[in-house]
Amino acid sequence: MIDHTGVAVSDMTRSKAFYTSALAPIGYTLIAEFPAAVTGSADVAGFGEAPKPDFWIHGGTPNNPPIHVAFRAASRAAVDAFHRAALDAGGTDNGAPGLRAHYHPNYYGAFVLDPDGHNIEAVCHDPA
Repeated sequence: MIDHTGVAVSDMTRSKAFYTSALAPIGYTLIAEFPAAVTGSADVAGFGEAPKPDFWIHGGTPNNPPIHVAFRAASRAAVDAFHRAALDAGGTDNGAPGLRAHYHPNYYGAFVLDPDGHNIEAVCHDPA
């Protein structure tokens, strides 16, 4: 079981704003922040469902190639809301909300590129 993961971002302020907005519809909030003086390397920000962050961003050179991270959403409406919020926050469409039946009959997902090109997905596995 994965405890936490994260990506490197080129602009913490921009990416923190992006993820705060994009992940809100699926129930994620900004839970923790630590400056480089505390971590010993880079500023970090952790998102998740309270009380524990499980997705972290940290300042630095973005991962190359960019990374794909998929977040589970509670409903198809939440996937739709994620997609809208991510685009409104400066993300780039990388796959509109919809069924991806080639994965399985109820795979409903949406994909957005974050400001550094990471492929961020919200997915619901439940039937409509």
